Amino acid sequence: MDSFAAFPESASPTAWLASMGYEVLEATSLAGDVSPRRYFRLVLGDGRSAILAYYPAELRDACDRFVVTTKLLHDTRVRVPAILGASCKEGFMLLEDLGKSTLYDRRDDGWASLSPYFEESIAVWQRIRSLPLESIRDLNPALDRDLLLAELQQTWEIYLTPRQLTGDSSLSRALWQALAEVCEQLSKEPQVVCHRDFMARNLVPLAGAGRLGVLDHQDLRQGPSFYDLASLLNDSLFPPPELESALLARCISNDSEMLSYHRAALQRTVKVVGTFEAFAKRGNPRRLRLIPPTLSKALYHLERVPEGQGLAPSLHELWRPVLAT
Repeated sequence: MDSFAAFPESASPTAWLASMGYEVLEATSLAGDVSPRRYFRLVLGDGRSAILAYYPAELRDACDRFVVTTKLLHDTRVRVPAILGASCKEGFMLLEDLGKSTLYDRRDDGWASLSPYFEESIAVWQRIRSLPLESIRDLNPALDRDLLLAELQQTWEIYLTPRQLTGDSSLSRALWQALAEVCEQLSKEPQVVCHRDFMARNLVPLAGAGRLGVLDHQDLRQGPSFYDLASLLNDSLFPPPELESALLARCISNDSEMLSYHRAALQRTVKVVGTFEAFAKRGNPRRLRLIPPTLSKALYHLERVPEGQGLAPSLHELWRPVLAT
């Protein structure tokens, strides 16, 4: 039980678990990104494995939201971890353990193995976006123009500008205007319920062909129609072109929808670069190696939206040293 040594006795997970009748035989701290939340994999007295989540005081509202979004997703047949016990006032939640490996963790398995899960993820995405907007409207701020643009501002300030990747004043101004217009257009599209981080690091392969569990869903919110699809295909684990094309063919029926997808994918890829850099600045550099392929994806989508016409060639040259790493 050494993993719990850092908790004060007055906030002991052991005492809280015991109050619900759970004996803990073993507790292993799990590596996360940079969230103040802490996670532990437990071996319980009956031999079951479970996940203990601890929310510090400043994140107790996320615990409350997780309870709400668990029920919403369960009711729409999205497989999420069952809550075995929760005291959001104390910051503790005990969850069903869906498994040790996400799709991202299994990235070396090969696409013959991974493809069925990506195909299943499309059905999961469609169930999430089918939720009524009223069900999540008060949970989290919408992915509107201001929030989408603020995410890009972080990338601009902590990654692109310090590395002189925005070019001279003329190119820099044109690039920012293009990104701002993309966010404006995304905010005008039909809005749906979004997971917010619907990508391989939050999807868990389960027993049975193609089944998927969904993690980290407390940030459900209103956003652009194809935002989650863009996240799935452009964040951390990148399907080969033939699989990406096949998946898009299942989801997109006309040129207008394809343009919406490219805009969402452009925003997401640029945003994620800033997220990975922010992780590194806070002590977790594991995602830095994903920045070059993510920037390459950003250029791919920039070339396919009218806002980016004429910008990509200059950026290809400017970003070449980064893309080559």
